Amino acid sequence: RKNTKRVPSFRKLLRTSKIKLDNKLKNKQYKQQSAAKKYRKEQKKLREAVRDAISRKPFPLEECKKKQVAEKHEEEEEDALPLDMMDEDDLKLMEDLSQKASFLTRDLSSNEPVHIKKRKHESVMDKYEKVPRRMQTEPEKELIHLLPIKDKGGIIPRTMEKPVLNVAHDEEEDTEEVEEGEDFNEEPLPVLTPEEMAAQRRQKLQERKMHIAALASAILSEPDNNIKKLKELRAMLMEQDPNVAVIVRKLVMVSLMEIFKDIVPSYKIRPLTEAEKATKVKKETQKLREFEEGLVSQYKFYLENLEQTIKDWKQRKLKKSNVISLKAYKGLAEIAVKCLCELLVALPHFNFHNNIIVLIVPLMNDASKMISELCCEAVKKLFKQDKLGCASLGVVKVISGLVRGRNYDVRPEVLKVFLHLRIKEVELQKDSEDIAPKKKFMTYKEKRKNLSRMQRKWRKAEEKLERELLEAEASESKEKKLKLHTETLNIVFVTYFRILKKAQKSPLLPAVLEGLAKFAHLINVEFFDDLVIVLHSLIASGDLSYRESLHCILSAFHILSGQGDVLNIDPMKFYTHLYKTLFSLHAGRTNDDIEIVLQCLDVMFAKRRKQVSQQRALAFLKRLSTLALHVLPNSSVGILATNRVLMQIFPKMDLLLDNESQGSGVYLPELDEPEHCNAQNTALWELHLLQRHYHPMVRTFAAHLIAGAPTEGSAALPLDLSQRPATELFEAYSMRGMTFNPPVASVTPRRKDTFSQMDAFIDEELNKLLQQRIGETVVHKPLDFAKHLKASSLS
Repeated sequence: RKNTKRVPSFRKLLRTSKIKLDNKLKNKQYKQQSAAKKYRKEQKKLREAVRDAISRKPFPLEECKKKQVAEKHEEEEEDALPLDMMDEDDLKLMEDLSQKASFLTRDLSSNEPVHIKKRKHESVMDKYEKVPRRMQTEPEKELIHLLPIKDKGGIIPRTMEKPVLNVAHDEEEDTEEVEEGEDFNEEPLPVLTPEEMAAQRRQKLQERKMHIAALASAILSEPDNNIKKLKELRAMLMEQDPNVAVIVRKLVMVSLMEIFKDIVPSYKIRPLTEAEKATKVKKETQKLREFEEGLVSQYKFYLENLEQTIKDWKQRKLKKSNVISLKAYKGLAEIAVKCLCELLVALPHFNFHNNIIVLIVPLMNDASKMISELCCEAVKKLFKQDKLGCASLGVVKVISGLVRGRNYDVRPEVLKVFLHLRIKEVELQKDSEDIAPKKKFMTYKEKRKNLSRMQRKWRKAEEKLERELLEAEASESKEKKLKLHTETLNIVFVTYFRILKKAQKSPLLPAVLEGLAKFAHLINVEFFDDLVIVLHSLIASGDLSYRESLHCILSAFHILSGQGDVLNIDPMKFYTHLYKTLFSLHAGRTNDDIEIVLQCLDVMFAKRRKQVSQQRALAFLKRLSTLALHVLPNSSVGILATNRVLMQIFPKMDLLLDNESQGSGVYLPELDEPEHCNAQNTALWELHLLQRHYHPMVRTFAAHLIAGAPTEGSAALPLDLSQRPATELFEAYSMRGMTFNPPVASVTPRRKDTFSQMDAFIDEELNKLLQQRIGETVVHKPLDFAKHLKASSLS
């Protein structure tokens, strides 16, 4: 019959999805397998039915094979009993049984019942109940095999019953012996005095120290051969002696840390592939592989031990052995944190460095101030020494996740570590390298035109050598470095912007503003306008402290002084806010904020001199001179150094040094608008007061400004003072140590001179007194009364 099933068209196949086609194929295969399985089951049942019918069919004696009867006929005649010797009942029974084939075909050696087929479906319990049982009335006797006896008949084995001992009697004897032993052990141990216990502890501690030193020296001398001793040293972290356990564990932690810092290679060890393990290598290579594998495994176990120690302390969890108390666990945890911090800084290239970062970063926000400072300092060191930026990127990612995961409830020190990133320096170095002209090589046409064949050959070899040297000098890829720094900076700015958007009243805001002030020149120009608006709104809200508002001003001017020059943004509101709040500074706790004010003034005037009007510069110069009278000497020096820069940048500042100059209007010192306070109509009378200041540097700068801040001549500043910026002078003459800087030379008069002056004074007073009372004109010598009075006054 012809197949009438239509073949699906190509259009229909296109509409059918691949999953549908796969499902159809699977269903077809499943149907074929089910049909084959069903056929096999039917065939199996048929064979079982045939086999069962054959087994149940009776075979009469007449149909037995003649051949079998002929072969066994003789044996049956020999074994069978004569019929005349059998009873009639037995003979009848045998005749009845002979008619049944099962009687002849049954295996008589089997223990199964005759009609087992009928009880095929009996339960297991019924079968178990019908099994015959034997009562074990007496215990089985154990036999001992003796030496056999040999006689004419052969070898006769001999055995003997093992004698049974009285168990109860033996148990009683054993208990008596144990009690006697306990009585013997209950003797009191010798009681040690505190001095003896201290001596015993010192001896144990000395033994442990010597053992640690021996293992450490052996590992450092031959790391390749003694790598297995690291495991022995690491096992001492589980010291169980309660007298020395704490100190020994601390010593082992520090020792292992120093060992790993010394023996770890300067590259990351990767695991071997299956193909590399299967290949045959030299003995030296195999030895190196074993060393690296053992080093990585022991380093991993060591880090796990440190992590477990910190976790046990954080969870206030004691071990089962209770060798160390909870108070001692704090000291162990501090040592573990120190070791992790050292490894974080010393081995940024080695395995498991990211695991150490994940352990250290959450501890930066720990409640313990000591542990938090340790971790923050370690991260700062890592940022300062990380040239490529790979390790810094890992730390910044974890810090960003921590700040977001804790809902911005972290310590400000966690975000302040971003200020130590090396992104700014590397970016500046990159720009200078890009500007520098690159070495050009001659093209093929130029060589063919200008050089001979031999010269071209030599030139080709020289260029190849130069290219290899250039590749060797570039130790780190500049493109990779730039990519890592860009990604790091993006994560930092995302963290800052999230806090500005969602947590403006958070204590993290000062750290965010300080970070923006440092990295503002690296922000994309597209965000400048919005960021300046946000900063101004923060200042206008009045919720910020004075230091935070200064950071806002500094961030805004860093943005506007860099790429923000092309933007049409008026920063007059920031000038006004700073001018208005300058008198908030004084010689008290706000004295440290003057450093930020000096940075703001440098960005606002020195770097934006073309955008600043003369009226604004005069107003700031006058107010800064007034402020110099109310602050500490180092702040006065920094402010006068800023005034010197203003007088040199803006040419008409000498108006404030002339008393006879006149202008329109009257100076309004209480007005908060620098453009409209008429500062040109006043004079810098504050400089005359500062000329009599007790600090020598303040007097020097005041005299220099009164002379018009000249760059040459007798009134010019020394070279070391004129080239230093205001912020550096502020730090150089700081009085944080509560001492004068520079120190004041003290002159102590001699004791003899002091007494002679007192003698002369007393003599003079006595002479005046005697002149009044006696009426004499002059008394040249003091009387005895005067001597007595002088002696009593001196005593």
